[in-house]
Amino acid sequence: MFGNLGFPEILIIMVIVLLLFGAKRIPEIAGSMGKGIKEFKKNINEATNGINGEGDTAPRYEPRLTQAELDQRRAAGTPVAEEVRPEPKRLI
Repeated sequence: MFGNLGFPEILIIMVIVLLLFGAKRIPEIAGSMGKGIKEFKKNINEATNGINGEGDTAPRYEPRLTQAELDQRRAAGTPVAEEVRPEPKRLI
C-alpha cells in the first residue's frame, strides 16, 4: 500500500505536517509519543511477568506459624503480628 511512496511524496507530507503543527510543536508531539510507547511497553512487560510469575522471587507474605511456634514467640515476648496479605497486583 505504501510501497509507492517516493522521496517527493514523503517531502510533501512532511511540509504539510510542518504547516499544520508548526516547528515548535513537532518535537513536543514526538516526545509525548515516545513517552507513551515507553510506558505501554513497560506495562505490557509487567503484566506478562505477573502472569508468568516471573520477577518476584520473595514470597508475597510470610508463611503461617504453627501453634507451637506461636506459643513460643508469645512466651518469649516477641510481638506476633496478625497475618497481613498485600493487595493483589492489578493486571489492567
